Amino acid sequence: MKKSLLLFSAVFCLLHLNSTAQVADRAALAKSIRADTRLDTIQARAIQLLTGFSAGTSYDEVWIRDFNTFIKGSLKIQPKEKVRNMLLMFFKIQGDDGNIVDGVVDSAKANGGYQYRYSALLQGWAAHKNTVETDQESSLVQAVRKYVDVTGDRTILFERIGAKTILQRMEESFSYILKDRWSEKYGLVKGATTIDWGDVQPEKGWGVAINAHTKWSVDIYDNAMFVMAINDFLAMKPEDYKTKQNWAVLASKIKTNVRKHLWMPETQKYRPHLYLNGSPFSKSFNEDQILYTGGSVCAILAGFNTPKEVAQINLQIVAAAAKEKFATIGFTVYPPYPESEFPNMLPYSYQNGGDWTWFGGRMISGLISHELVKEAYDELIPMVNRALTHKGFYEWYNVQTGEAKGSGDFRGEAGVLFDAVESLKQWAAKN
Repeated sequence: MKKSLLLFSAVFCLLHLNSTAQVADRAALAKSIRADTRLDTIQARAIQLLTGFSAGTSYDEVWIRDFNTFIKGSLKIQPKEKVRNMLLMFFKIQGDDGNIVDGVVDSAKANGGYQYRYSALLQGWAAHKNTVETDQESSLVQAVRKYVDVTGDRTILFERIGAKTILQRMEESFSYILKDRWSEKYGLVKGATTIDWGDVQPEKGWGVAINAHTKWSVDIYDNAMFVMAINDFLAMKPEDYKTKQNWAVLASKIKTNVRKHLWMPETQKYRPHLYLNGSPFSKSFNEDQILYTGGSVCAILAGFNTPKEVAQINLQIVAAAAKEKFATIGFTVYPPYPESEFPNMLPYSYQNGGDWTWFGGRMISGLISHELVKEAYDELIPMVNRALTHKGFYEWYNVQTGEAKGSGDFRGEAGVLFDAVESLKQWAAKN
């Protein structure tokens, strides 16, 4: 009896000491975060940039996939009415089948190579859609949720565009995905084959539009984005609102099918693609070796993975970044596709091995939600330092040279850094 009591006392003391040490570590980390002035500086610079809505200096359009990632920052500096009106524009030019466009632009500047769309409900504006993607509908619904959460303004849900409310139009965008972008074979969302979250097909030519060369496939990014959008819709809708179908059941089925078909437990990573009408790549090419960082980050945010798996995914992303001198966790894919397999985008360029804070920054809230706060802080700082060093926000960075590339004043980077820092600060304030 005495031995049992002594053993119990010893175990209790060890647990108490361990708990005390963890509390002390959390307090020290929280103090470091609160004292880090770089975080304040990057947020202040981000807010200064978020007075506009276009993606950056290289773009005239307001892209919904970009706007979704900087809308919270926009609401810190812009009147909520202005932000609300920008969201409503995407619904005003929604397709009859429910589809949502990529970008809206002043019609006087609609002179790119796109097929433009016009609407009597949106005079003076044009829009276009990169049809290889399947994230525009999900991005818009997610953006509406962010707007509602930040402003508390739920009246937007009942605003009528034409004869339909925003709630109805959001559901119609989901129905479009199920009708036009759905694989019955796998019970998952499909899209054209691109690199991870990218919008360019492998073959040479105008790679952003469906064409005769398109190879349809299922990937993790599109499905994670759709489930996040469904969850956001369900969180916003009134309890008495009668939905067109049981979206919660669909979200659960998608998660189950993602785990069944896309998650590879033996390597603790996601399979890049499941092909529906053949692969665009050679038979000898082992695509499954490639780590899709952006899609993996979105899968974590969608709740597809266990805490242990999240830790493993993070370790793989960090290990990939360590392969290149100037890489961060924004490193898009590793290893990049060789030119022989993806002639439309050279290795280590743009979405094929470029470094995008736009996605790396999203990992931070995912890590924090899984109690990997030290990792979140450690992995955010290189991206913050890079933006401070370059005295601006850029679309992507070359991992081999460190050079800033693509559009300047890239609001996507500014937005995700603002949100990532905010997540860390909120954690630190509670600890």
